[in-house]
Amino acid sequence: MSQPSRSIRPRIISAALLALVTITCTERTPVGTSVAADSDSPSPNLTSLPAASLACDADNGGISLPTGFCAIVVADQVGLARHIAARPNGDIYVALRKAPDGSDKGGILALRDTDGNGKADRKERFGTLAGTGIAWYQSALYFAADDRVFRYTISGTSLIPPSAPVTIVSGLPATIEHKAKNITFSSSHMYVNIASGSNSCQVQNRTLESPGKDPCPELPTQAGVWRFDPSRTGQSQSDGLRFATGLRDMLALAVKPGTGILYGVQHDRDLLGKNWPKAFTMADDAKIPSEELVRIRQGDDYGWPYCHHDRLQGKKVLGPEYGGDGKVLGRCSTKKLPLMTFPAHWGPMSMVFYTKQQFPAKYVGGAFVAFHGDNFTGTRPRTDNPGYHVVFVPFVNGAPTGDYEVFASGFVGSGTATPTGASHRATGLAQGPDGSLYITDDKGGRIWRVIYRGP
Repeated sequence: MSQPSRSIRPRIISAALLALVTITCTERTPVGTSVAADSDSPSPNLTSLPAASLACDADNGGISLPTGFCAIVVADQVGLARHIAARPNGDIYVALRKAPDGSDKGGILALRDTDGNGKADRKERFGTLAGTGIAWYQSALYFAADDRVFRYTISGTSLIPPSAPVTIVSGLPATIEHKAKNITFSSSHMYVNIASGSNSCQVQNRTLESPGKDPCPELPTQAGVWRFDPSRTGQSQSDGLRFATGLRDMLALAVKPGTGILYGVQHDRDLLGKNWPKAFTMADDAKIPSEELVRIRQGDDYGWPYCHHDRLQGKKVLGPEYGGDGKVLGRCSTKKLPLMTFPAHWGPMSMVFYTKQQFPAKYVGGAFVAFHGDNFTGTRPRTDNPGYHVVFVPFVNGAPTGDYEVFASGFVGSGTATPTGASHRATGLAQGPDGSLYITDDKGGRIWRVIYRGP
């Protein structure tokens, strides 16, 4: 049975094993400038350093936050920073899609604050494959490249691993569109987003009035979430379980701590107006489809590519590639509905549940979602709120209330709210051991640490 949909009131993460590449740099030095460093120096015990005592940047690193919050720029110009993971000792690890020089050599950036001022004064990089997903799980670091997932062992006070990683799973689909992988963990399982390889499974992808393939041949191996055993090495995709299907791209994926329940926010389809002008105007295209927040249970089918959610109607409707006109439900009447929705084209990139006590009580148990922002190219009308921000979603009794509030904004800076015009684009989120919230940026390469100082 489908979950009820709720409308909302906007209130303001190829080939050979990763070669170890180490780059160290002083604070404020862009990654890629080499200086001496001892990677075995211990981190400060961040849980004993009250976050509220840290000195924030005067301008919060260029972002706006609610009253009582402030931000520290942990590192800057680090490259194309995707998802981020926090180690229990306070070290943080950032998945990179590109190095600071713009090359495709991404790898992992390791950051350590040795003097307790909240800023990373030790920066080291290892690995060379581009990736998005990264997570700290059972004393090991997991990293998702485009076609595989690795596990690194980092022990004691070391900041970087002493040897190459082991491969948990390889041979995952890495098509041109949506090849990035995200990972998240329950107590005993690893979940991997394997996104669609196209916009809407057309015979000719992203082409005017090209019909949809029916059945869509991508669904057996893509457009879903797969579950794997995180302790087992050498797996292929067939060793995993297709946990849920009909999910176009779930980079914002998280397990709610204490429940084992998987949630996510979907990147939904594009080009309704441009490719289907007889059924949709360009103004329609700016408002639909929804970006859906969903609870993902084993066996769920959310309908891609046959269906999309129209937040104006509060319904999941049949896509035009499959005979839909924006109103007909058809086979979509049996597909799972979202718990709540966000405006079209916001681009959800990551999701994290807040479980610490550093922030006020209202945030505990809720979720933060980072939105990349509308990938606007000038082919449709602009919306008043293109989504370049981090939002907070309250949860009550295991479900979102249906409302959200903008938590962090200002990422666009003095430019325009477009992929090329914005100064920064929020991408990754992580909760630190002290309750700080880390935010990454894959445009300017900035990393913020948000703390609560009180009213």
